[in-house]
Amino acid sequence: MLRAIRAVGGTLRAARASTGRTVQAWLPGGQAFGPVSKLRYCKSFSLGLARPVHSSIHLAGDVAMLRRTLAGAALSACLLASILAPAPAAAGTVTDLAGRQVEIPARVERIILGESRLLPALAILERGDPTARLVGMQDDLRQLDPNTYAQFRAVAPRLDDIPRLGRSSSETFSVERAIGSVPDLAIFGVEGHGPGAQSRQVIDALEAVGTRIVFIDFRGDPLVNTPRSIEVLGQALGREAEAAAFVAEWRRQLAIVTDRLAQAKPARPTVFLESRVGFSEDCCDTMARSMMAHFLEAAGAENIGAALLPGATGKVSLEKLLASQPRFWAGTAVGRPGMEQQPGHPRIVLGGGASAAMARESLAAALARPGVRELDAVREGRVFAIWHHFYTSPFNVVAVQALAKWLHPDLFQDLQPEETMAAMYERFQPFHLSGTYWISGR
Repeated sequence: MLRAIRAVGGTLRAARASTGRTVQAWLPGGQAFGPVSKLRYCKSFSLGLARPVHSSIHLAGDVAMLRRTLAGAALSACLLASILAPAPAAAGTVTDLAGRQVEIPARVERIILGESRLLPALAILERGDPTARLVGMQDDLRQLDPNTYAQFRAVAPRLDDIPRLGRSSSETFSVERAIGSVPDLAIFGVEGHGPGAQSRQVIDALEAVGTRIVFIDFRGDPLVNTPRSIEVLGQALGREAEAAAFVAEWRRQLAIVTDRLAQAKPARPTVFLESRVGFSEDCCDTMARSMMAHFLEAAGAENIGAALLPGATGKVSLEKLLASQPRFWAGTAVGRPGMEQQPGHPRIVLGGGASAAMARESLAAALARPGVRELDAVREGRVFAIWHHFYTSPFNVVAVQALAKWLHPDLFQDLQPEETMAAMYERFQPFHLSGTYWISGR
C-alpha cells in the first residue's frame, strides 16, 4: 500500500482502499488541498493559473485558496496520478448537439446540469430518483418555474441540498463550483440560461479537469433536436433503452399532427405569438424563427412574427401588430399560482398547480391591456395561452398537439392533448401530471 509521496510543491498523502483510490493532498505550509479522487492525467490549460492538474478534484477547502495554490501542487499531483490511476476506460463516443465528438467514461457517477430545467429530461432516463447522480446545477428551475421544482422536490427530497452552480443566467455560472463538484459528466444546452456551446472558458476549464461535456437542445430547433438530444443522453448515461422508448412515443405523438396536416392540407391561419406575456410593460415580444415558432409551424399555422421580424426573436410594436390583424392571438404564460401581479402588465398563470379558473382569469386580464384588446382576434375570442416552459421541455410535442387542436378543431376533433401529456408523464416522469398547461378563449 502506498502511504505517502513527497514531491515538489508539497506533500501528497495517499491512501488506497480496496474499492478505489483516494488521495489527500497537503499543500506547502500544511494547508489541506482536499481529497483528490479518480485522478486521471495532466494537461496544461489556462484558468488564471499555470499548468493545473487534469483530474477530477473535490474542493473541500476554499476555492480562492485552490486558485492560489493549484499551480504549485500540479507537478506533485501529476506524479501521484501517474502512479495511482490510469486514464479511465471509455464507454464509447457520442456526437452531441453542438456537433462535438465526446468520449464518455465507462462509469458516469457524478453529473452536473448547466440548467436545472433540464431535470425533466434527466428524469426520463433516470427512473426513480432523477437526482441520484446529480451533484450540481444552476438554480433556474426553482427561480423560473418553482411549481415544477416543488413537484420534483416531493419525489426527490435531496433536491434542495444539491449544490447550486449559479442562478438563472450563464453569467452567474461558477466554473470553480462546477469543478468542485467533481463531475464525470456535464449536461449543457447549446444555448439558454446556462453555459452554452460558445462558453469557451467554461468548456476548457471543465475538460481540463477531466469532465466530459455533452450539449443538447430543446429550444433552438426543438422538433428536430429533441429526439436527438434524448438519444445522446441515453448513450452518455447508459440508458439507451429508456431513451429509445421515449423517442418512439414522442415521434408517434408528433406524427399524429404532422401526418394528418400533410394529408388534409388545410389553409394555414395567421397567428401572432406573444412571448412571456406581462414580463414587461412593453408589448410585444415574439418568437419568429426559434423555440415555439417551430411548434406553430408544425401545428399548421402561419406565424406572422416571421414576416415582421428579421431575426429569431424580437419585439413587434402594437401599431404594427394592429395593422397586421392576425387571425389568432397566442401568448406564453410565465405567471404561476400565488405570485403577485404587477399593475398594467399582468402575467398569464399556467403550469403545475394552476387551475383552469386561475388560467382564465389571468388570460382575461392580459387581454384587457390597451392595444391588445383592440385586436380582432381578441375581440372575437380567437385567443390561446400556453405554458412558456414548453419551449425548453422534451414534452414539447404536447404543445404542438394543443396548438393544432385549437387552430384546426375539426381536423383534430378526436385528439386529446391533455391525455397525451398525462400518459407521457405517467410513463416518463416520477410524478403524476397536475395543473393546467394551456387554455383557449373559445
